[in-house]
Amino acid sequence: MKFISWNVNGIRACVGKGFLDFFNSVDADFFCVQETKCQAGQVELALEGYEQYWNYALKKGYSGTAIFTKHTPLSVHYGVGEDDSQDEGRIITLEYDNFYVVNVYTPNAQRDLARLSFRLDWEDRLALYLKELDAKKPVIYCGDLNVAHTEIDLKNAKSNIGNSGFTYEERAKMSDLLASGFVDSFRYKHPDETDHFTWWSYMNKVRERNIGWRIDYFIVSERLKEQIDVATIHPQIMGSDHCPIELQLNV
Repeated sequence: MKFISWNVNGIRACVGKGFLDFFNSVDADFFCVQETKCQAGQVELALEGYEQYWNYALKKGYSGTAIFTKHTPLSVHYGVGEDDSQDEGRIITLEYDNFYVVNVYTPNAQRDLARLSFRLDWEDRLALYLKELDAKKPVIYCGDLNVAHTEIDLKNAKSNIGNSGFTYEERAKMSDLLASGFVDSFRYKHPDETDHFTWWSYMNKVRERNIGWRIDYFIVSERLKEQIDVATIHPQIMGSDHCPIELQLNV
């Protein structure tokens, strides 16, 4: 099965920049998007053969997630565990016979770290939720997780230590999750490779010079790691400040 994840930074804008060309060419079983920045009825996507599941933020033009899939789920859940509050539309879970797909847009701690405590609380609740799912069947967890886990996951590590997305606290939460029975699929296939990024600032020529961060992930239950065929990044695909990432899995 082929899985794609992409922070589109506004689905309406991205559609105007070639989203459908990539969507149609990649022919994924599951296509997960984050930061849709739209409300119900603001965009109509004719995706033949796909079911669409959207989680909209209450605030207009903010956050939001969606999953487009060829496979009808057993169940659909919006929220983290028993918490069904969806003010920011950050998570969708689809359940299948043999696995769960969890699409997430993780809160940003913000430049001044004003939202760091909110972010860390989110991480704790999400980790508990993922482990509860994993106890039932394997999990495929993806999205813009807003953290560069290790120093090789961003271009200028030393100058960014302590900044949003590269604080010791955020990185530790990722380490804790991986230690609890999950695998970063890209690092499993490419353990030591550098200069692979998924997000670049809009500042002048930053993307051209590949001064980026790897903050988008496919994380899978550890018992799925031997079934990972492909874990790759598509930096050549434009349309957003993020690029799509891909997972091919034998499930």
